[in-house]
Amino acid sequence: MKPALLIFDMDGVLVDSEPIANRVLHKHLLAAGATIDYETSMRRYIGRKMGYTVVDMRDNFGIVLPPEFERVCREETLAAYETELKAVAGVAAAIAALPFARCVASSSDPTRIAKSLSIAGLADLFEGRCFSSTMVKNGKPAPDLFLFAARTMAAAPGDCLVIEDTLVGLEAARAAGMKALAYAGANHTPEDALAALATQIFRHMDELPAMVAGV
Repeated sequence: MKPALLIFDMDGVLVDSEPIANRVLHKHLLAAGATIDYETSMRRYIGRKMGYTVVDMRDNFGIVLPPEFERVCREETLAAYETELKAVAGVAAAIAALPFARCVASSSDPTRIAKSLSIAGLADLFEGRCFSSTMVKNGKPAPDLFLFAARTMAAAPGDCLVIEDTLVGLEAARAAGMKALAYAGANHTPEDALAALATQIFRHMDELPAMVAGV
């Protein structure tokens, strides 16, 4: 398969943002009265849009998060990115070696996507080709975002290849009828769980070009 379009998740695949964002999220969940530990919070909310956290806290934990919760988390996360955020090691070189159309499809909002890519020095690689879960009705694990990105980029779903690092992202790719590669180098999710949903898994970005060519 020669992919017509490579669809990259952003958080955890292009930028090493998950530890930062989830640290901020967990801090504010505790401040709101949640007793959830960091590991559970990370596992439960990684890869999802912020609105899911708000609903899940209300429906499954009985905690109504304050109206400013999303705004405060977003602002504090972006502030932390300014000094802490880095590109995933080797990702820029890997992308440069991939002669295919590409885009970003992320659960983050457009401002966070733009800021993250700019800080990490990756913005030029995806200029005008960034898609946010805020642009569709349902975020990951629903297929809406990936299908929207493919449609906008004029690619058939079956000709797209998704690069993800979370279970909800891989579930979304499968629901969209797309093949997916799972990046396991960030150690967010057990490799056996990723392998159950992905075409292949990889641990280092320098493996990606050959892996794409071999799909």
